[in-house]
Amino acid sequence: MTMSRRRDPVLLADALDDLTRTVQPPSMLAEVQRCWEQAVGETIAGWAKPVAEKAGVIVVSCDDSVIAHELEMMKPELLEKLGRAVDATAPRELKFRVG
Repeated sequence: MTMSRRRDPVLLADALDDLTRTVQPPSMLAEVQRCWEQAVGETIAGWAKPVAEKAGVIVVSCDDSVIAHELEMMKPELLEKLGRAVDATAPRELKFRVG
């Protein structure tokens, strides 16, 4: 009788990330959503979420107009961070909306 070795436990977040990559449609929005918190940080990710994409422009829904304005001023830095984080083509523009 051969004993099979048990594998080390896998973090649930890592397992779900792998699963998500296999089932989500290959789109720029899905890629940005996948890496959003890692790219922009936990605080910004708590205030704003990417919700739509059209022709390379990602629409980000913000909690309020102050956050939208602040993120608008940070746009070049956010685009650079997203460009480094995404596996596919990075967005060319970010639009911030309240809602």
